[in-house]
Amino acid sequence: MKKIVVFQDRRIRRIWHDDEWWFSVIDVVEALTESSNSRRYWSDLKRKLTEQEGFELYEKIVQLKLESPDGKSYRTDCANTKNMLRIIQSIPSKNAEPFKQWLAKVGYERVQEIENPELAYERAKKYYDLKGYPKDWIEQRVQSIKVRQELTDEWKKRDVTEEHEYAILTNEISTATFGIPIKEHKELKNLDPKFKNQNLRDHMTSLELVFNMLGEASTKEIAKEQDAQGFSENKTAAEKGGQIAGDARKSLEKQTGKSVVSKKNVDDIQKLT
Repeated sequence: MKKIVVFQDRRIRRIWHDDEWWFSVIDVVEALTESSNSRRYWSDLKRKLTEQEGFELYEKIVQLKLESPDGKSYRTDCANTKNMLRIIQSIPSKNAEPFKQWLAKVGYERVQEIENPELAYERAKKYYDLKGYPKDWIEQRVQSIKVRQELTDEWKKRDVTEEHEYAILTNEISTATFGIPIKEHKELKNLDPKFKNQNLRDHMTSLELVFNMLGEASTKEIAKEQDAQGFSENKTAAEKGGQIAGDARKSLEKQTGKSVVSKKNVDDIQKLT
């Protein structure tokens, strides 16, 4: 993969790490500030970000080996796209303005959505419509987003905050609902495992979305009623919530003689438009 990108004639080193691009912070700082001592500038900026803005560097910055002009590789502070944009926002440079304006727009939209959640759902509808999904599928998908958001909000209240814990709980619900873990469900739909950001829900049929919502909504209600706290108790609630959806799925399959779990993916769904 290309290790160098160019910004206004400035070379920016990057490296593929954890399935995403990470960029040399020093190179970006030099490109934006034209400082004669970019390392000193970055050192001062790190102190400011940590002390004044609460930017937790040990979580956001990773030292990775990048090739230097002398041909040797040295450990260098790197950030992914999201955190690099956050750093750029703190650099007073005319070159950074396009990035700042973009961030301000995104931030403003997020504030609007917090004040009026319906805006987020309307934007989601437009997004799926542009991608060619059928109208009835879009309505169900947007509803599934709402159900998912309510569940994750409930998890946050119950001391489930780590991303990997969310992933485990989600897989527990999905496995109990559909009888197979998320990985196998994706394989069934012929989704490429290289693209880890693919959302399985975007490839579900309308019926799969219904049972997925049932599993997540049931999990939320069980967690609330049993006052589940922490990862372990919420994992039990996830298993029970998924089981409710799984039992309903099996009952329908017995009546219809057809499997709810489908090989159909986004390409098949879009053909229904």
